[in-house]
Amino acid sequence: MKYLRHSLEVEAVQYELGKGLEDGFQLYTKVLTNGYIATDGLIQVKREDGTIVCPFISNRRGMVFLRDGDYIITEGDGQRHVCGADKFHKRFIPLD
Repeated sequence: MKYLRHSLEVEAVQYELGKGLEDGFQLYTKVLTNGYIATDGLIQVKREDGTIVCPFISNRRGMVFLRDGDYIITEGDGQRHVCGADKFHKRFIPLD
């Protein structure tokens, strides 16, 4: 069976480092050790002490690590999700 997504008005912003859009940062070594995700394109921030961290948002699925160009989607109920730039404009239409 095929389905069409319901229309849902959301707020979206493309992630930028330094704007406070993330929920936190995780050590890159921990992402590698504990995660089952591909690390290609993950945003990596080198801190003054030399450690490397990756920004993430938290939602009901857990930590979602941000990649270059990702959009953070906020639904009306406050739930936040991540959508890659490659899919964002196929799924979302700007409202005036």
